[in-house]
Amino acid sequence: MHTGPGTSDPRNAANGSDDEAGGQPRPDRPGKPGEDGARSPSDAIGAEGDSGAEGDKGLPGVPGADRARPSAVAGWRRRVLDLWRRPSLRWPRRVALALVTVLLLPVLAAGIALRVNYAGDPAPGTRTRDRDALWLGHAWVDGRKRDADVGDLARRLRRTGIRDLYVHAGPLEHDGTLPRSAYPRARWLITAVHRELPGVRVQAWLGDALASEGPHGMRLEREATRAAVVRSTRQILAAGFDGAHFDLEPLHSGDRNYLSLLDGLRRVTRAEGVPLSVAAHQIDPLPAANSVRGALTGHPKWWSQAYFGQVARRVDQIAVMTYDTALPLESLFGGYVAQQTSLALEVTPESTDLLMGLPFFHEDDMSHHESAETVAAAVRGTRLGLSRTDRTRTRFGVALYVDFAAHEEDWAAYREGWAG
Repeated sequence: MHTGPGTSDPRNAANGSDDEAGGQPRPDRPGKPGEDGARSPSDAIGAEGDSGAEGDKGLPGVPGADRARPSAVAGWRRRVLDLWRRPSLRWPRRVALALVTVLLLPVLAAGIALRVNYAGDPAPGTRTRDRDALWLGHAWVDGRKRDADVGDLARRLRRTGIRDLYVHAGPLEHDGTLPRSAYPRARWLITAVHRELPGVRVQAWLGDALASEGPHGMRLEREATRAAVVRSTRQILAAGFDGAHFDLEPLHSGDRNYLSLLDGLRRVTRAEGVPLSVAAHQIDPLPAANSVRGALTGHPKWWSQAYFGQVARRVDQIAVMTYDTALPLESLFGGYVAQQTSLALEVTPESTDLLMGLPFFHEDDMSHHESAETVAAAVRGTRLGLSRTDRTRTRFGVALYVDFAAHEEDWAAYREGWAG
């Protein structure tokens, strides 16, 4: 729902294919959360460079190795060690070691804590409550999908716990308006889903990039913009959608304008008798971690637990974008998801559906390591957090991001670990 739903656009498609690519905020990028631009498999990176060029001097049989002779390396090492051991550098040595210790110890401690959080077995019964959700790309409402596609989707979703579909119907304009031309086939999709999957709700996924970290984007501090978003919600519900799902990013912790917007949206959705749903940032895992990150990078990543609770109390569903953690190991990611699940459960009221995001996309970059952020690890972490915090909670589920980037192994891990 990559910030992240991150910033991707489920509208565009290359050469008329069903794969979407582009720039709409995704639940973390869903709105952060390819086919609609959210995510597509990363391109292969790198190529072998030239080696063994004429004139290179290297080891026998290893073209282009160009390595220094062992005696030269040994001499260089001795000089460095002699310099480091000088008595005059005693205090600088101690200061350097102290700084390294101060920097590494918290990282090591956090890693150990996450690994421990991933240990143990989930409690029996911590599986689907039939309140799961799936983010769908823009191809479902712009004319690229047909009845056969709905039939295929229905066969995949039957006997799972998926109850809600978040269908990309935007994005919103920066002024809060929504062009009616953005969702020309919405009525067809809603009718087809209700026919093939009775009981499954089709919600409109709306979002935009916020001007919270730059000059361009939606400005929630403007009352006229918030009023326009409310009018756009009435408009999209009049088109037949069963609810409204919002992903606005990057949204900083403590933003009172967002809370004001949710209050206005809730009045509309309650009057229509449909759910109000949002994609949410992760919760600050350590005291002041968000403030430190914001000061260093200019991009605060997390919400405080208190702010998460304020948002959760204003909506009917809240889906946590648990991916894009930059964690390098599956066990660390799974432990992090377990921690996020517990933190969210502690402040989400019983009247609100809490959904934990599952990464149904594949790419490798600084924020997302495909080998670490797996569906299997996210499911196990979710179950562990649920087991430890509120194992009997009924208004709980997972949210799958995103249909057009998913692989068969993602669906298998979801079914076997959660929906089975």
